[in-house]
This record gives sequence, C-alpha cells and structure tokens, in this order.
Amino acid sequence: MASTWLGRIAAFALAACAAATPASAQFFWKAPDLTSPAARGDEPNIGFSLPGATPEELRAGVLWNMRTGLNVAALQCQFDPTLLTLNQYNHLINHHRVELADAYQTLLGYFRRIDRRQGQSNFDKFGDRTYNGFSTVRGQLTFCATAAQVGRQALFAPRGELWRVAQQRLLELRRSLLPGGEQQFPAASVQQVQFARVLGPDCFDRRDRLRRQCGGRAR
Repeated sequence: MASTWLGRIAAFALAACAAATPASAQFFWKAPDLTSPAARGDEPNIGFSLPGATPEELRAGVLWNMRTGLNVAALQCQFDPTLLTLNQYNHLINHHRVELADAYQTLLGYFRRIDRRQGQSNFDKFGDRTYNGFSTVRGQLTFCATAAQVGRQALFAPRGELWRVAQQRLLELRRSLLPGGEQQFPAASVQQVQFARVLGPDCFDRRDRLRRQCGGRAR
C-alpha cells in the first residue's frame, strides 16, 4: 500500500512538471535567519500532534512532515524552476522510497493502535491537516527558498538517514512559512521584489530607461 501511495505521489509530481511553464527570470531572495533546533516531534509549533506516540513514531512523524512540506514546495514553487524543488522531490521519493515507506507504515500503525476502528480514517485526516499546514501566501518566497535548500540536503542524504535531515531542518522549514521579508534589501517589500522580476522588454525605451507605465519616468 505504501509503495503504491508513494508511486502516485511521484507520478502526480511528474505530471505537474510536464505542465509547468518555464519562468523567464531567476529567483533572487535572501531569507531571514531561520536557524532552529533539532525537532523531537512533540513541539507545540511543529505542525502536527501525536499524543502517546513512541520515540519511533515521533521520528516517523517528523520525517513525514518534512516530506509533506517538500511535496507542497514541489507544486507551489514552480514559478521559478531554478529552485529545482520539483526535480528534487521526484528524485528524493525514489532514492528514499524504503525509508519513506517505513515511516508511512509506522504512522499508520500509530493511528490504528490509538483507534483500531478509525485508524485509517484518522491517518488520512492527519495527512490532510499536514498538507494544509504548509499553506502560505505572504511567506511563499521564503518558504520556497528554504524548501530548495532542505530538498537538496534531503536528496543527497544516505539511504536510511533521511530522518536525520528531517530532525535537523523541519522546524526551519516550518518557520519559513511566516512572512519574513527580503533581507538583502530590507527596504524593498515583497510586492516590489516580485514586480521587478516580471518586467518585460516593453517596459524599457531605446535608451534602457524604465517607462512610466512600468513605474519609471520615461515616456
């Protein structure tokens, strides 16, 4: 069941890749310092709750939570393919499929242990809440930049040790959902930074001056 489920995730991400439209500009964004301690799995701000879980089950929850965040990033950060969030996630799912399948079964076992009759249903609800917990609008740029870094480290982690990356980086990934603003040029708002990235050739005159309709002074 787990291998089939993971296969569907990878296929869905690959389908999204085929439909993606290439971006016309590279991603420039300096995120705030999001350095965070290692995750245990029972923190109040970690994005999920597993009351009565064993250390192994908490570790599986941390790993699954990071995977969910990187899955969301693979789908939401395609506005700039240079971040590689989609490619990283697709290869990560394949490279770490055994460890991810084990985490899936461990979490499913937890929910069945807590409630034998509603175990599968409660696990499905847990999955939905976890995905929804990674939704962000004002923090999208910081989230995407952070997810690209976390995904790169996760992809190259040795097989069987992906959970170490999850413990090290999950709280950082969670913090990136909050609006932090551009750090290299703190006076620039998110809207200004995004606006500057989408200016086309029609916004400049023959002397490379910014035209008035695009925010400049040139006629």
